[in-house]
Amino acid sequence: MPENGPPQFSFRGSSFDGMIEALGGAFGTFNAEPIGKIGDFRWGINLVACDNAVLISGYHQNEFQFSIAPTSETAEYLSIVIPRSGGMEVTYGGRTAGAGRGKLLLYNNFEPDGVIMHGQSNIIDELLLDWSVILHAVGQTFEVPINDPLDLLPELELATPTGQTIGNLASTMINGLRDNGALLRSPIAMTHLTQALADLVVRQIPHRLSHLLDKKPCLIAPRHVRRAIEYMQANINQPITMPMVAEAAGVTSRALQLGFRAFRETTPAAYLMMLRMRAARQDLLNPANNQAVREICLKWGFFHFGRFSASYKATYGEKPSDTRKRVDRSAFSVSPRR
Repeated sequence: MPENGPPQFSFRGSSFDGMIEALGGAFGTFNAEPIGKIGDFRWGINLVACDNAVLISGYHQNEFQFSIAPTSETAEYLSIVIPRSGGMEVTYGGRTAGAGRGKLLLYNNFEPDGVIMHGQSNIIDELLLDWSVILHAVGQTFEVPINDPLDLLPELELATPTGQTIGNLASTMINGLRDNGALLRSPIAMTHLTQALADLVVRQIPHRLSHLLDKKPCLIAPRHVRRAIEYMQANINQPITMPMVAEAAGVTSRALQLGFRAFRETTPAAYLMMLRMRAARQDLLNPANNQAVREICLKWGFFHFGRFSASYKATYGEKPSDTRKRVDRSAFSVSPRR
């Protein structure tokens, strides 16, 4: 593996208790129990991590079930599960969804109550996408604040056109990460593929906001809403108020509220906050920006850092300080070829 390359880890063993001990230390609060009697229990997990994505490839003998309780340090991600043999099933909120022959599984790791591994010889690839990438794709697509779960449809048949497209792209990324693959040496290509996969998931997999994709072109926002958005964008770093926005749009405050509710499914104030949040994130993601997180917060009109941090995490799935640390680590790890 090249110096300063992505971290890679391997865990393996020949006992069930050894698996619990090893994975409990690696992934947090991990509880597991076998389904039926087991003797020898060979198992192994290979893990490779890069910016915004992680590949976990695992195998095991015999069936078992487990649960992982997220902690404050647990990263949030979208898991795309593609079994090579056997299957995997998650349960949450009284629902059950699984991956197996001809079917892949998508789930947010904060949602499942439990997981069941099926098959006597189970080999599974699991591609994890940083949840902030999914939230960014949602924000770019719908331009509305996201504070609630997406409620993604968890199962996807690989025989369908959508299943083939998403399954093939996920498999391409998995193969590019496995065994020190080419994508580990091509961070730009990996970033583009990750963003493309997130966009496909948001646009092609049914979820809570999917109905907004069906809006007809005739529902384009009226002129006063467009004028209001243009005014917000032009004065995004200024202390503007909603009456000022309404005046610039040439309508009353009530008409402005009704227009945003009808054509953006949010309020003018929430839309302005989204624009400012997006601008703050661009600054945080810019490795050339040396401003402190609090300075960036103030720059874009967020005067209460605690509330900004909470809203930022709800929108992008990570704290603003975590975004800055990740960018700093990425910039630090880049070294010229010798």
